[in-house]
Amino acid sequence: MPDAQTATTELTSQYTAQVASDLERNAKEQDRIGAEIDALQEQLRALQHDHTVLTSMQKALGATDTAAQPAPEAAATPSVPRQKATAQPGAGKRVGAKKTAAAQGGEAVKKPAAKKPEVAAKTTTAKANQPTLVELIRRHLADQSEPRSAAEIATALGQAHPDRTIKTTVVRTTVEGLVAKSHAQRTKQGSSVYYTTNTPEPAATATAPAEEHPETN
Repeated sequence: MPDAQTATTELTSQYTAQVASDLERNAKEQDRIGAEIDALQEQLRALQHDHTVLTSMQKALGATDTAAQPAPEAAATPSVPRQKATAQPGAGKRVGAKKTAAAQGGEAVKKPAAKKPEVAAKTTTAKANQPTLVELIRRHLADQSEPRSAAEIATALGQAHPDRTIKTTVVRTTVEGLVAKSHAQRTKQGSSVYYTTNTPEPAATATAPAEEHPETN
């Protein structure tokens, strides 16, 4: 009987440890998938913003093409018979004045419309010049003298860049990618995980003494 109880106790301990390990693995997998979803949502918002900018540029370019076409009134002006033209010598002047006014109106419409693509291009260029999240995390870790958790990194970056939405799950996924590439180090203290920058050690350069050659006459 004592042997059977001992075997049952050991089996129960093994199952308990296995269940705890499975639970921990399941929680980590949920965090990983949630971080990927957040990253995809951020990419979707960026694409939607770019789509809005491109649509505005397309509308602005379409307005420019419409303004460049000749005025319908001037194009549809019928030719004046020769006899009436002789009786009314001022008719040609009136037609010429209409064409000039239509041309001036087209230029007035064309100039403001040409400014919209410049504004959209400046917005896109300013967004492209912003540093990526990977660059921000690497700079932040390089400036720290102590390890930092993903939550601390996200809080610091959010305060330094209030115009950007920086989530802890996205930061954790990004810094784990840096760890996988040996650009950062992970240390675990209890149940908490901290990260530090991985500074490469300078390569030792061996200098061989110069060989002396006898002078030859």
